[in-house]
Amino acid sequence: MPTYEVKSIATVVGGHTRVQDDYQGGVESIIRLDEAYPLETLQGFEQFSHLTVTWRFHLAAPEDVQLHARSPRGNPNWPATGTFVHRNHRRPNQLAVSYPRLLKVEGRDLVVTDLDAVDGTPVIDLAPYFEQMGPQGPIRQPAWPGEMLEPNYWAKASERPSERSL
Repeated sequence: MPTYEVKSIATVVGGHTRVQDDYQGGVESIIRLDEAYPLETLQGFEQFSHLTVTWRFHLAAPEDVQLHARSPRGNPNWPATGTFVHRNHRRPNQLAVSYPRLLKVEGRDLVVTDLDAVDGTPVIDLAPYFEQMGPQGPIRQPAWPGEMLEPNYWAKASERPSERSL
């Protein structure tokens, strides 16, 4: 199998300080472009409301990869699904794609909200979100992703119950 060397182009600064399954909403963070890239590579971003951000689960370890079917979040009420059906760090390349809302551009900093990556995360690629390049036609999915994510994934981080009350 071919391998590819990929270098990060930016780093997440601030925002979430630890990995969490839920309560990802309402947190501002910065995507800071590496100084190796000229500022003009960001020219025009301020015209877009959302970004497409490809990032690496940098806190994951290679031994976290699980190449077998398993129930999402270990919940036996949800069907066992294959490695590539999960959207987490247990996939072989440990990459993620997120669509945060862009609040402003300040020099090398793209200030965003609703980015589900943590402080220090390496950003592999960055692009504006084009509505026309999103899914075409009706979206089909089983019930379990909605059951798993809908109640709390994008709930405000400030609404997360304290660890003592869990």
